[in-house]
Amino acid sequence: MPHTHWEDFSFDGIGTRWDVSTPVPLNPSVRVRLLALVERYDADWSRFREDSTVGAMARRAGRYEMPGEAIALGGLYSSLYEISGGAMTPLIGGSLERLGYDARYTLRPAGEALPALRWEDVLDWDGRVLTTSVPLVLDIGAAGKGMLVDLLADELRSCGVDTFLVDASGDLLNGSSEPLSVALEHPYDSSKAIGTMQLPGGMSLCASASNRRSWGDGLHHVLDGTTGRPVRTAVATWAMAESALLADGLATALFFVPGADLEKTFDFSWLTVFSDGSAAYSAGFEGTLFT
Repeated sequence: MPHTHWEDFSFDGIGTRWDVSTPVPLNPSVRVRLLALVERYDADWSRFREDSTVGAMARRAGRYEMPGEAIALGGLYSSLYEISGGAMTPLIGGSLERLGYDARYTLRPAGEALPALRWEDVLDWDGRVLTTSVPLVLDIGAAGKGMLVDLLADELRSCGVDTFLVDASGDLLNGSSEPLSVALEHPYDSSKAIGTMQLPGGMSLCASASNRRSWGDGLHHVLDGTTGRPVRTAVATWAMAESALLADGLATALFFVPGADLEKTFDFSWLTVFSDGSAAYSAGFEGTLFT
């Protein structure tokens, strides 16, 4: 938390733990609105629920109208799909299920890795409307949690709460005027840190690591859409940007695209740690790495 005397509102949502910290306890009506937003988001976007809109996409092709956040989400995914040459894609869900990361969490591969379906062949994402030509497993996990962080921040502001911290299991939005000191988790030992950084007020910091959701023989959740196989080069990334959606999406994109190349399109700071123990980071990265 930014201050030790702040109050936490903690809950589970979209498969992760959330903490909303504020100088004074949130009004019960505000808490209800936040929980309702999380439930609505999950009911639209979760590939782990048969009753979600995304669940319906997996059963039948068709035209699906999504909530307003689909516009920004689709725009970011489209850009990163192009920049990464198809490696980062919202169509990776089928490949994840193939390797065992399915709705039942079997964590047992059903066969060899399969590349994701090509976006241009099966999906038209036009603003809020997604039109599919075949049943497909949409997975927005690479940026979806960040999108929900932003939506919760907007909901807090609409309720008159203008000083807060949203922490979605390490993906942060600092909704205060004061900087926040953040420890950078060691990619191989969650009890240790490899460094620290300052998160300014009004900014978001998101991380992605191959150890966060891993199983089997070297399997983890960050797959290359062109091969369907887990990425082996990068092991942990951090991205700081003005929105959690952008920070979350870019933290995943750093597994596929050098940060210096992403900086040509996006305004953000970044750090990538590789499997050989080396690291790369942007000139604007406001952090200190331990030796």
